[in-house]
Amino acid sequence: MFSAIANTFSNCFKIPELKSRILFTLVVLAICRLEAAIRIPGLDGQALTDFFNTKAGQNAGNSVLGLYSMFTGGALEHCALGALGIMPYISATIIIQLLTAVWPHLSKLAREEGGRTKLIQYGRYLTVILCLGQGFVMALGWENPDSIFGQGIGRLVLYSDAHLWFYRLQTTLVLTTGTMLLMWLGEQITDRGIGNGVSLIITIGILARLPQAIYALRDMFFPKNLQAEFNLGHAIALLLLLIGVIAGVIAITQAQRKVPVQYAQRAVGRKIFQGTTSFMPLRVNYSGVMPIIFAQAILMFPQKIFLFLGKRLEIKFFIEIARVLAEGALLYITIYGLMILFFSYFWVATQFNELQIADDLKKNGGYIPGVRPGQATSDYLHNAMSRITLAGAIFLTIIAVIPILLYRWLKIPYAVSTFFGGTSMLILVGVLLDTMRQMETHLLMRHYDGFLKKGRLRGRF
Repeated sequence: MFSAIANTFSNCFKIPELKSRILFTLVVLAICRLEAAIRIPGLDGQALTDFFNTKAGQNAGNSVLGLYSMFTGGALEHCALGALGIMPYISATIIIQLLTAVWPHLSKLAREEGGRTKLIQYGRYLTVILCLGQGFVMALGWENPDSIFGQGIGRLVLYSDAHLWFYRLQTTLVLTTGTMLLMWLGEQITDRGIGNGVSLIITIGILARLPQAIYALRDMFFPKNLQAEFNLGHAIALLLLLIGVIAGVIAITQAQRKVPVQYAQRAVGRKIFQGTTSFMPLRVNYSGVMPIIFAQAILMFPQKIFLFLGKRLEIKFFIEIARVLAEGALLYITIYGLMILFFSYFWVATQFNELQIADDLKKNGGYIPGVRPGQATSDYLHNAMSRITLAGAIFLTIIAVIPILLYRWLKIPYAVSTFFGGTSMLILVGVLLDTMRQMETHLLMRHYDGFLKKGRLRGRF
C-alpha cells in the first residue's frame, strides 16, 4: 500500500501542470510561514516567546490563546506580522454566509448571476474592518501582556509612553496588512495552486506545531533527570487512540446519505431531455468544524467575567462559578457538548435550505421516488437532515472533548493532546482529503492511478 502511495506521489510530478501547481503551493505556503516569523517593529517579541517557552505548561491550556495561537501558527506568541492570522477573513466569510441566510437582499443577490462575486467582495471589505478592530485591540493587549498572557513578561513595547499612539497605529496597520496579504496568498493558491488556499494556510499553521508536540512526546517517556510517568502501555494506548480518531474523522467527514432523485423526460424548446436517475448527497457532518469554534468562542467569556467580578468585588460565589466553568471541569464539558449539539443544528438550519432545494427540483422536473414534489419533498429532506445531523453532532462532541480529557484529566501535554481531536484534527483531515481529491482528479484525467484503487476520495464540498 505504501509503495502504491509513493508511486502515486511520484506520478504527480510527471504531469507538468500538476507539478507546477504543487510547487507554486509549496512556495506560497513558505511565504505564509515567513509572516509568522518576522516580528513587528517596536515590540520585544523575543521576551514573549521566551515566556511561552518557559511557562508553556501553565498557559498552553488557555482555550482562547491556545485556539488563536493554533490558527496563527505560533505568530501570536512571536509578535509577528501574521499575528492576526487568516481568522478575520474566515470570520467575515461566516458573517456574510449567515447574513445571506437571514437577509432577503443578500439571499436574492446570491442567486443572481455574478452575485457570488459581489458577496466575496463584501467579505473582503468586512475583513478590512475586522482587521482594523482586532489589530487595535491586539496592540493594546501587547501594552499590558501580564493581564493577558500571565505574570512575569515585562514590557513588550519598545516605544516611550509619549509615542504610544504611533505604536498603536503602526501595529494596527501592520497587522491588517499581514492578514490581507495572507488572504491574497490564499486566493492565489486556490486559483493557481492545488487545494483550498485559506484552508491550507490554517493547516500549515497547525502542522508548524508538530515539532513542539514531538519534543513534548519525547519528554513524556524520556524526561531529563526525572522518573517517567508514562510507560510502554501508555504509548500503545495513545497510538491506538490516534489511529481510531483519524479513522473516525475520515469516516464521518466523507460519510453522506445518498437521496435518490429521478428526473422525468422534458422538452426545452426543440430539445427533448431523457429522464435520468441521480442522487442528492446529504453530508453527515454538514457543519464541519464550525460548531466547535462557535462553542469555544462563546464559552471563553463567562469564566473570565465571573473570575474578574469575583476578585474585584470579593464575592466567593462568583469565584466558585468561575472555577466550575474552567476548561476541563465537568460543568464546562457538559455545556460545551450541549453547545456543539445546538450549533450543529443551527448551522444546518441557516445553510441547508430544503425549501429552495425542493423548489429547484420541481422546476427541473426532478422528484424523490415515493415523495410528492413541493412541500412533501421539503419535509422529507428536513427530517432526513435532522436525523443524520444528530449523528454528526454527537461525533463532533466526542472529538472535541478528547483533547480536554487528555490534557486536564490524564495530564498529557497540551501540545500532544491537541493532535488527538478537536479543531486541529478535523481541519487537518478535511483539508488533506480535499487536496488529495484534487490531485487525484488531475491524475485520473491523465490515466494515472489515484490514491485508492477501490473507490474514490470524496472531498468536503
